[in-house]
Amino acid sequence: MTVEPKMAAVPGFCSLALMPFIFSSIATKEQSEYGVTREYKSILTVPNGGPWGVWTKPEMCPQGYFAYGFSLKVQRRQGKLKDDTALNGIRLHCSQEDSARKIQDVESESGRLGSWTTPVWCPRGFLVAFSLRVESPQGPLGDDTAANNIKFKCSEGHEVEGLGQSWGLYSSWSDRCSVAICGLETRLESERKTDNTGLNDVRFYCCI
Repeated sequence: MTVEPKMAAVPGFCSLALMPFIFSSIATKEQSEYGVTREYKSILTVPNGGPWGVWTKPEMCPQGYFAYGFSLKVQRRQGKLKDDTALNGIRLHCSQEDSARKIQDVESESGRLGSWTTPVWCPRGFLVAFSLRVESPQGPLGDDTAANNIKFKCSEGHEVEGLGQSWGLYSSWSDRCSVAICGLETRLESERKTDNTGLNDVRFYCCI
């Protein structure tokens, strides 16, 4: 679904996890962790995100840039009786045009484990909607991994899938940006001694 935020005057960073939401066409501004302020139109979410961790600070593409591709931070399979975390980070590759020229990379907070995959690009156009692959909770004796992979729809109609892991199921598709995705915010579980899950959920900002 698409969630659109209620206007609120909050000093510094506005925590979306604590802010009430209404459906509205009013554009809102968000300042990323690194100081990029960008006006956004709406927020894309899916219903199956993992339950662990906290929402981190958002990160926005520079003004006039949109997400043309993405990379994932993925931990390889650890084998029997070892702790798997699967997806640990998402990085957007932003461009002013639908090409790999003048790329600006942005990412919300990522987990320590895993390594970055090679980028996946829209053949044409920009990222406009997403579906998240999430493993449901495995119970007290199981190994939880939460988010495993992600796929996007491109504005020209193509679908592109990340190079993540295969546990769990994909959600239904989110709503679609009217123009394109321009930022993201991740829900990340802090590293623990046992049964880490890494990235649990993500939401994406739509700009015009």
